[in-house]
Amino acid sequence: MIRFEDVWVTYDGAPEPTVQGVDFEVPEGELVLLVGPSGVGKSTILGAVSGLVPHFTGGTLRGRVTVAGRDTRTHKPRELADVVGTVGQDPLSHFVTDTVEDELAYGMESLGLQPAVMRRRVEETLDLLGLAPLRDRPLATLSGGQQQRVAIGSVLTPHPRVLVLDEPTSALDPAAAEEVLAVLQRLVHDLGTTVLMAEHRLERVIQYADQVALLPAPGARLLLGAPAEMMAVSPVYPPVVDLGRLAGWSPLPLTVRNARRQAGPLRDRLAAQAPAAADGETAPQEHRVRRFTRRKHPTPVTTPQVADVTALSVRRAHIRALNHIDLTVRPGETIALMGRNGAGKSTLLNTLVGLVEPSAGTVLVGGAQPHRTAPRDLVRRAGLVPQEPRDLLYADTVAAECRAADQDAGAAPGTCRALVDELLPGVTDDTHPRDLSEGQRLALALAVVLAARPPLLLLDEPTRGLDYAAKARLVHLLRELAATGHAIMLATHDVELAAELAHRVVLLAEGEVIADGPATDVITSSPSFAPQVSKILAPQRWLTVAEVRKALS
Repeated sequence: MIRFEDVWVTYDGAPEPTVQGVDFEVPEGELVLLVGPSGVGKSTILGAVSGLVPHFTGGTLRGRVTVAGRDTRTHKPRELADVVGTVGQDPLSHFVTDTVEDELAYGMESLGLQPAVMRRRVEETLDLLGLAPLRDRPLATLSGGQQQRVAIGSVLTPHPRVLVLDEPTSALDPAAAEEVLAVLQRLVHDLGTTVLMAEHRLERVIQYADQVALLPAPGARLLLGAPAEMMAVSPVYPPVVDLGRLAGWSPLPLTVRNARRQAGPLRDRLAAQAPAAADGETAPQEHRVRRFTRRKHPTPVTTPQVADVTALSVRRAHIRALNHIDLTVRPGETIALMGRNGAGKSTLLNTLVGLVEPSAGTVLVGGAQPHRTAPRDLVRRAGLVPQEPRDLLYADTVAAECRAADQDAGAAPGTCRALVDELLPGVTDDTHPRDLSEGQRLALALAVVLAARPPLLLLDEPTRGLDYAAKARLVHLLRELAATGHAIMLATHDVELAAELAHRVVLLAEGEVIADGPATDVITSSPSFAPQVSKILAPQRWLTVAEVRKALS
């Protein structure tokens, strides 16, 4: 169905081809997962399938890409629209209408389908993706995850034969991601739809793949094979594979279920390090003490609070976004704010930086009310990296962006650039922010915010678009900031990030706090938000592969 024949793509001004000698085939009715570190050309390969590369992006494509027999060099994207449905990393860039229902219908209108057919397919898609309660909502009022579901739904309604998806679950909560992936699997199995998908959160998607196409490094030859075979040699892999490599399991498990079947001896080895409590509900005692020593509240209770939220309520467009929130944030504390899409996480972060005014209650950040504090003063109290990093980036080059950030923050020249070097090694001064990948733009926005070294750092879905190596660098940086007294609050659906980083987890539902406590207690007790290692080694309470590796050594 999709065929790449010795494909090379070179963008204008680039010294080297972005992809080189790509040669593989995706059969009809299969889901192929495109895997590799950031910057190896995954988005370029996906764009070549839809014709966006090179017709929209520019540059030169050598070789041949065919989709259902159509050569993408001679067929422009509009001439492939009846065959290929595409969802990129940025859902907002796909929207052409104002409401959910209109957006789902737009693609079918463009293809001239009958109104009765359009109505039936819209209803089916609303139910498939859990969008029925949102059908009349303006797209601008949706959360990032809700917008992503609408973007996916808008390409499903025309019933394309090929789906090309770039990070389709990056903004989705765990339950919503499972729903979307189950829908994709149903389309593949029942309707013979062909899916080519790139996704950094392999723990979510690897078990659904028929084959994995691996780009191990820039300029390297693409490898195609069974998921377990590719994970054995891949430089990027999910925690379940990392744990399998550590334990020497063969074959490598791709799912929690298969890993649990092999985990008995590993549990025994870990239990031998320190006997588990009799009730089986707590971690081995030595490990439990060690973990809570590492994750204990980082400062005494008497330490002045960085932020204090009391009885906060927010109503937006007749929607209750937050209801009676009480929350304190102390220096050195790292809080993971979690909950399903639309639970109010982004609204809470926006309230803490003054972008949203409370309807009731009080919000104090560094003793000041954010919505009544001048931006130049507020930037030194709190900084927010939003879901869409481009909202913070307006200069033409990385160097100009960093100079402006240093000036706005009153920081020494070079402060922002040093942070960029740590987060984005290899990115040059003259690079335009629009030429960066989604993950690279996020890292640049983070460097811009950190230039002011605000006592309170807020991040909205900070690992969206990041591969495992970039996420590890982010975790290292945030740990260093917390160790020097910065308070960090991140709204995230990345349960592995919460397990790795958070001292404390706050769960939101329908705008209310439903759980607030130590990370180990909150996430291990939740089937939706528990990390893979926790599920595999339960009832022992381990959170990350790093903890297991340290215990075994």
